[in-house]
Amino acid sequence: MNPLAATTPVPEILLVEDDVELRREMATYLRDNDHLVHEAGDAASARRIMAERAIQVAVLDINLPGEDGLSLCRSLAEGGGPAILMLTALGDPIDRILGLELGADDYVVKPIMPRELLARVKAMLRRRPPGSAARKTNIYRFAGFRLDLAARQLRAPNGAVLLLTRSELAILGVLLERGRQVVPREDLIALLRGEDEPGRAIDLHISRLRRKIQDQTDRELIRTHRGVGYMLDASVFVGE
Repeated sequence: MNPLAATTPVPEILLVEDDVELRREMATYLRDNDHLVHEAGDAASARRIMAERAIQVAVLDINLPGEDGLSLCRSLAEGGGPAILMLTALGDPIDRILGLELGADDYVVKPIMPRELLARVKAMLRRRPPGSAARKTNIYRFAGFRLDLAARQLRAPNGAVLLLTRSELAILGVLLERGRQVVPREDLIALLRGEDEPGRAIDLHISRLRRKIQDQTDRELIRTHRGVGYMLDASVFVGE
């Protein structure tokens, strides 16, 4: 027997996946490689496990029955918690951006080979040791506006709530991340690869987003740099 086995804590992993066969395949491989694995088929079961166990890495499928994986990701990320790896069969870049903004540490498209899953889990354990509570913020403030990514809600300086589509939210999130830097048009088009004619779609989404914002302020906040891309012309602050 390894004399360190009794003193070295076994990493605890939570797999949240409604495909039973896939979940068991992943769980078996992780267990065979010295991880303690808990399984859940939906968000409610995952929450019960999280309340009882010291989970270090949560592997979440986005398309769960009932509460989806993005919602669960958001709640687990609030106030610290385990490192989060998002899984999806969609490969939707907008979901990827939202997942990462809501607190996910990594993101992969299914199917994923068990060996790759193990490698990613190990890397996350190295980067996020037990007790680490580092998280990306869900709140951005700029020019009197307040964007709550978790609630998918933009509040204007006068308190009015502006509802954004998923595409508008993803675009604004990227512009805020690179405040006062020009975001290449190609980077934004990459968010919309699931849409028809993404080149034309980005123009439509930018136009609608700009209109929603400009209706609430006298400043021109989203500027077009022709032939290059777009820029949010405002100082950006993160957090409450």
